[in-house]
Amino acid sequence: MTKQFDKVLITGGSGYVGSVLVPTLLDAGYEITILDIPYFGKDHLPLDHPNLTIYDGDIRDMPTVAKAMAGMDAVLHLACISNDASFELDENLSTTINLDAFEPIVTSAKEAGVKRFVYCSSSSVYGVSDAPEVTEDHPLVPLTLYNKYKGMCEPVLWKHMSDDFTCVTIRPATVCGYGPRCRLDLSVNILTNHAINKGKITVFGGNQKRPNLHILDMCAVYKLMLESPAELIQGETFNAGYQNHTIMEIAQFVKKVVEEEFPEKGKIDIVVTESDDNRSYHINSDKIFRVLGFKPQHSIEDAVRSLCDAFRAGNLPDSFENDWYYNVRTMQAIGAT
Repeated sequence: MTKQFDKVLITGGSGYVGSVLVPTLLDAGYEITILDIPYFGKDHLPLDHPNLTIYDGDIRDMPTVAKAMAGMDAVLHLACISNDASFELDENLSTTINLDAFEPIVTSAKEAGVKRFVYCSSSSVYGVSDAPEVTEDHPLVPLTLYNKYKGMCEPVLWKHMSDDFTCVTIRPATVCGYGPRCRLDLSVNILTNHAINKGKITVFGGNQKRPNLHILDMCAVYKLMLESPAELIQGETFNAGYQNHTIMEIAQFVKKVVEEEFPEKGKIDIVVTESDDNRSYHINSDKIFRVLGFKPQHSIEDAVRSLCDAFRAGNLPDSFENDWYYNVRTMQAIGAT
């Protein structure tokens, strides 16, 4: 695949994925503009890079959106109130950002002459499924407003497709691994933090299957969406996941890696407790390989090792006390509205 565009707008680009994606795309020669409310600050971004422009703005503010959109070739729409637990916040915040703002952003992109719009949906739109392989045509059974809104935005995007406006949706698995703005409220990252710093992993339930994707592979998928020929992705939805394992299996991976990386900590115990979080699904990501040749290069174990390295280097201090690692806690602390 070859580079087709120069100027890319990333909404939500200062978050967890953005903290790795932005440097990746800058290194590949793209001119990057970020539009984001800096809930988590900006110091983790390469602020002095000549090809990076940042708008501190709200995607619900259409004049700011139009300003950021001007001259862009492509949009990666990552901005959202992220993950199911974030809906413990004011429901209006999530509704206005994740749902109401979506179509105005798409129309603003089209009016600005943007050629490609990549929408970050979520594999959680499938909810609970006993199907052995959940492919892109599986019914959407949302369990929370987060995954309901993610699913509702997808057909809205298709309404605006045209020959000069390529639209594609990605349904990524749960992202894992270290990033400069690291989240420690996602399954693999949570378990690793507890294993290293508490010497014990608590598993809630354990039988739920959760697909995961290393943050470096997530960034590779977005780069691929910018480079792929329009005819291969126009109007398409792609699952993007790698290893489908139960929470208990993930805990066992974490235990093994952490014990190898920190032998001085001794044996890591796994404790099981009940859970009312029954989201469980086994996503199939064959389509993105079949159509675009994409295959993940990094495992859950690699993600755990990257976190081990970060903890060892002192890059994740106060990992339980600091709200910065936790989306809901941060937004509650600052009174996000």
